[in-house]
Amino acid sequence: MPVILHIETSTDVCSAALTAEGAVLVHFEEFRPMSHAVVLSDFIKGCLDHLRKHEMKLDAVAVSLGPGSYTGLRIGLSEAKGLAYALDVPLVGVDTLQLMAVSVMFSHDVEPDAMFAPMIDARRMEIYTGVYSLALEELMAPRPLILDGDSYREYLDRGPVLFFGNGSDKAREVITHPNARFISDIKPLAVDMLALADRDFRAGRFLDLAYSVPTYLKDFQATRPRKLF
Repeated sequence: MPVILHIETSTDVCSAALTAEGAVLVHFEEFRPMSHAVVLSDFIKGCLDHLRKHEMKLDAVAVSLGPGSYTGLRIGLSEAKGLAYALDVPLVGVDTLQLMAVSVMFSHDVEPDAMFAPMIDARRMEIYTGVYSLALEELMAPRPLILDGDSYREYLDRGPVLFFGNGSDKAREVITHPNARFISDIKPLAVDMLALADRDFRAGRFLDLAYSVPTYLKDFQATRPRKLF
């Protein structure tokens, strides 16, 4: 299996991991918000130091493409592009919503007919979300969604839907369908990118280093800074 350096910066958590032969060799996480620009370079250095120490060759860089934080995604993709270019290795892009779904699949016992609805907070009652089957079939395409009582009803009427991610807390307030299942403490992390990155590496699905961009799903909206006095 390929040796891949993974970078994940789509939410408040910043993480990096090095994997090979289906195992995580070394990983780093920082859970403090707004720390990506400070810690990510050191995380990458830690992964590269492990490579050199064990005389290993990197086969690819993988980066989580979003949706998520505009700033975090830009930082992660910029670092990943620069690293892939400098080391002359391909760049693999991982969908953040699928990454979260895979994390749940690997860490929880789920019903065979369960559907997976990752939720990334997008302010107020809006989230970034999608719906996936156990085989990662895309049942609802990734989109921004404003939550209300009828959100996901067509899926909930069909069977159990698992809700998770940092947008799911506010979903608990409005989604009361008996088929709704909420899972806590699911965060997109670099250590969980292994399966998706390895799949795309083997299929030769690589990003263009010049033109690839994060998956924002909606246009950036700057907020007006608050007056100090």
